[in-house]
Amino acid sequence: MGLNLLYSNDTPGSYPDSWYAATAPALDPFAALETDTRADVCIVGAGFTGLSAALHLAEAGLDVVLLEANRVGFGASGRNGGQLGSGQRLPQDALEKLTGRTEADKLWQLAEEAKAITKGLIARHGIDCDLRPGVAWSGSSKGDVQHLHDYGRHLQDRYGYRSLELLDREAFHALCPSPDYRGGIVDWDAAHLHPLKYALGLARAAAGAGVRLFERTEVQAIEEGAQVRLKTAGGTVTADHVILACNGYLGGLEKRVASRVMPINNFIIATEPLGADTAKVLTKDIAVADSRFVVNYFRLSPDGRLLFGGGESYGYRFPASITDKVRKPMLEIYPHLRDVRIDYAWGGTLAITMKRMPYLTRLRPNVLSASGYSGHGVGTATHAGYLIAEAIRGEAAGFDTMAQVPNTPFPGGPGFRTPLLVLAMTWFGLRDRLGI
Repeated sequence: MGLNLLYSNDTPGSYPDSWYAATAPALDPFAALETDTRADVCIVGAGFTGLSAALHLAEAGLDVVLLEANRVGFGASGRNGGQLGSGQRLPQDALEKLTGRTEADKLWQLAEEAKAITKGLIARHGIDCDLRPGVAWSGSSKGDVQHLHDYGRHLQDRYGYRSLELLDREAFHALCPSPDYRGGIVDWDAAHLHPLKYALGLARAAAGAGVRLFERTEVQAIEEGAQVRLKTAGGTVTADHVILACNGYLGGLEKRVASRVMPINNFIIATEPLGADTAKVLTKDIAVADSRFVVNYFRLSPDGRLLFGGGESYGYRFPASITDKVRKPMLEIYPHLRDVRIDYAWGGTLAITMKRMPYLTRLRPNVLSASGYSGHGVGTATHAGYLIAEAIRGEAAGFDTMAQVPNTPFPGGPGFRTPLLVLAMTWFGLRDRLGI
């Protein structure tokens, strides 16, 4: 990789200077691992996947060690747009073509379960993370709107999904008064939340359930066998089962996963509080994602800021000015915000796959991995942690359904995948700008 994404864009052991970090209640640091220890299960990575797996396994009575190279929720889990979407990352009609209708039905039910598990964890553990209902998908052309409406009807007719509202231009503008959008759909069973508060809440619940969490503990090597041994700078963990939950920060730890899961960066800005002008952005407390290939996504914070995400990059370094990078797409959607002050700007590393579906795999009988959520991770990653926990306990049907989704390696392997992706994404970005 050349650069270690755990450290290349961030101060080790610190959260980014984000609106999320500024508003989440602090969680005292967990100590680094400084001894040799043993566990039933060792999990690498304390994002949504690892925290969910740890919590579910500990509640089932297993002895769990969770190792995090930086801080709990440090990666994409604590930085993302906070949208808890319905369905899988690929639309159901695309999944029907990819996997067949029977498997697509199963994947829809698993996605519904993902939302329910996420909401259930928040309720059961009293996690105060600003959970609110409603995510809209907007179209910037008549063709985009028609496609969204056709898809909404497909979900209603084929899957019996009744939480969607199809909106024409006038109805959409009443909700989201952007001159760029010509209509769309609203999903009232989808939701949005404060992702870092959610991650820290999962960590508190996991620690309360007996999980041994260690921060500032990077795994340097994994020795596979009947029992797996994980080496860190301060000690080792020997475990019956291992879960790799590193997503975009996997690095060179597991090359079989790295060939199918590639890190990319995405960026968010938070404006100053807009006061009475919030109604010129959104008239209801919902989240929005648009139909561009490089998606813009946004919502209002509880204190009236616009949290706006957009502008991906495919090198490993963040741009010199994240504010400038994200302000440009923001002004395409809301030109009247030209003079609004930007108070926070941050980036994060997520991971994508060729098919845009997560990559769940059993690398060895006792080594499981889940990653590659492709921007759909709040519910899917939480759910993946649950599915891996169930698989370790012998109930692998859900995990196997997700693992059977075709997932091809990136062309060029880890060495050449990035320049190839830059070429492809530059083309798709050009298509967005030309309105193709």
